[in-house]
Amino acid sequence: MLSYSLIQEAANRLKKWVRRTELIPSHHFSEMLGVPILFKCENLQRTGAFKIRGALNFMTVQKREDLANGVITASAGNHAQGVAF
Repeated sequence: MLSYSLIQEAANRLKKWVRRTELIPSHHFSEMLGVPILFKCENLQRTGAFKIRGALNFMTVQKREDLANGVITASAGNHAQGVAF
């Protein structure tokens, strides 16, 4: 079961590889929509997407011998970029 402590553990495992992306206010869209709009620019990650977090977190908790023969992903997109990283 997912819990806040599990999320914190994952964040601590990944912080040396994954950029903390800040929230960037969009004045244009906030004015246009009449509500505060913030962008979380995950495109600023080294892989260009947030998918690095899930892929890297999964691999960091696996035994080394389980990863020794490599990792296969059924993705050619953002998730594959995270696995490759």
